[in-house]
Amino acid sequence: MKVSIIGSTGYTGMELVRLLSKHPKVELKILTSRSFAGEDISDIYPNLRGKVDTKCEKLDLNKLAASSDFVYTALPHGVSMEVVPELVDRGLKVIDLSGDYRYNNLKTYEDWYKPHQSPSLLEKAVYGLPELNRSKIKASGLVANPGCYPTASILALAPLVANNLINKDNIIIDAKSGTSGAGRKLSLGNHFCEVNNNFKAYKVANHRHTSEIEEKLTLVGGEDITLSFTPHLLPINRGILATIYANLEENLDTAKILEYYEDYYKKEAFIRVMEEGILPEIKNVAGSNYCDIGLKVDERTGRIIVISAIDNLIKGSAGQAIHNLNIMAGWDESLGLEDLSLYL
Repeated sequence: MKVSIIGSTGYTGMELVRLLSKHPKVELKILTSRSFAGEDISDIYPNLRGKVDTKCEKLDLNKLAASSDFVYTALPHGVSMEVVPELVDRGLKVIDLSGDYRYNNLKTYEDWYKPHQSPSLLEKAVYGLPELNRSKIKASGLVANPGCYPTASILALAPLVANNLINKDNIIIDAKSGTSGAGRKLSLGNHFCEVNNNFKAYKVANHRHTSEIEEKLTLVGGEDITLSFTPHLLPINRGILATIYANLEENLDTAKILEYYEDYYKKEAFIRVMEEGILPEIKNVAGSNYCDIGLKVDERTGRIIVISAIDNLIKGSAGQAIHNLNIMAGWDESLGLEDLSLYL
């Protein structure tokens, strides 16, 4: 399959290039970049040298459409909607990695982002979380790749919500991400001296991913969910660890709830449910497309504590986007995603 990437020089775009370069059924065609047009991608990211030395180009929709079967749009929120409608009109299959097509509800998107330029496509786009929407992804021509925090949070909570095991009015998500989650664009808050030897919360009570998590869990549970989500910045390059608290609806122990998780994810290649007494760690998933989930019941408070870990750039972004490509193309879902964690 001939695949092109619009916005190839951000961290997500780079991970797409790196992973797709070793995909056995993909031929990388066009890599676009506003900032680095005319430069080899391997000069921007030397780790690609000798493997992908493609020259980045300015976006030319006619050329891209003529040479591609499939397009990734790895663009900032609000920018993707400027190009996605035309790509869809030209018959290309698209996976968008921005937030522009993740929402079913137009008002929710516009409350948290900005006015939408192509709201009719929200009805056609499928939310690209394979573990929840596999059949819809397979039949879709436009897939909205989930956010990284929502991926870690929704996967951790879906079995509880789907089986009505928790009170849905007081869910708390406490999540931490490596600095690559903020992207490659320079900002004071991401400078080395600001991040190193530091740990902080940010966008408390107003992070955009709150609305994404709420909307998708509402669909899983069949009733409105409002929750608290607080993100934190870790002084590491990549990885997300989410610790989630919820009150149980009935008196169940850890072993019993693990049975629900194992049954819910029994066919999922990239979900690893930890045995009782074992909890996820970022180092065990960094560099891989896995989501590790562990949990424990606090019998004293009647509360369940669920912990999930992913690599924000892979399972939370580029890897999940390739998983979606594999589903849409009818290929083995693990193609190009077989790598285990780097650990060290």
